[in-house]
Amino acid sequence: MKKPKWVIEKEQARKAAGSETVWLFGLHAVRDALMNPKRQKLRLIVTRNAQDKLADAIAASGIEPELVDARRFTAPIDPGSVHQGVALEVKPLEWGGLAENCIGRENPRVLLLDRVTDPHNVGAILRSAEVLGASAVIGTRHHSAPETGALAKTASGALERQPYLRVRNLADAIVELQNMGFLVLGLDGEADQTIEAALDGKRDRPVALVLGAEGPGLRQKTKETVDQLVKIDAAGGFGSLNVSNAAAIALYASQPH
Repeated sequence: MKKPKWVIEKEQARKAAGSETVWLFGLHAVRDALMNPKRQKLRLIVTRNAQDKLADAIAASGIEPELVDARRFTAPIDPGSVHQGVALEVKPLEWGGLAENCIGRENPRVLLLDRVTDPHNVGAILRSAEVLGASAVIGTRHHSAPETGALAKTASGALERQPYLRVRNLADAIVELQNMGFLVLGLDGEADQTIEAALDGKRDRPVALVLGAEGPGLRQKTKETVDQLVKIDAAGGFGSLNVSNAAAIALYASQPH
């Protein structure tokens, strides 16, 4: 019996995802990936200078580096990338599902990203999330920045340590978190209440903060699914904040006292 078209497409998508690899570059991002035992490492291209700087991490990883001349750096990355003489091909990290990453910690805090596609923004958000103790950063499989070298470089190592989950449907993920007991707040410059006011007397609860891309903000479906829309209490209004700055401020403002 012939397989239906949708079954074939699903199988092809799964196969493509299984063969997907990412090229990381830059000394910091590559060092942290080499030192991460959970990261599947496939190919390392280095100049002599970069190899010397990363000698301990290369030895710890057990990978055999490919030495290249600095003037003929052949890794398949964007020619404009500041690679510092090193590129590492890896498999994307598998963090698992929402429940295993978002519960089990006291007063967990989670960030959800509604169509935030700029890898530099997501990288900066991962960095803030790690510093401020977020359990996870959650984006969507489509319309959100995938793991890339640019994202890893901006995250400055946080990509290896900060769970970054990609879900099929953001509204479903919000409902799943609500069912786990999370209070889900959507950031919207037009909201009446501040984060602090919304969390008054509720800081011991698990909290999830949803941020949209600059310009369009949260989608209508997202606004309807969250528990409440909130704004950052700022003199200049939310519109002037970059999404990664807004994520850091919102996470800080939501901390349990």
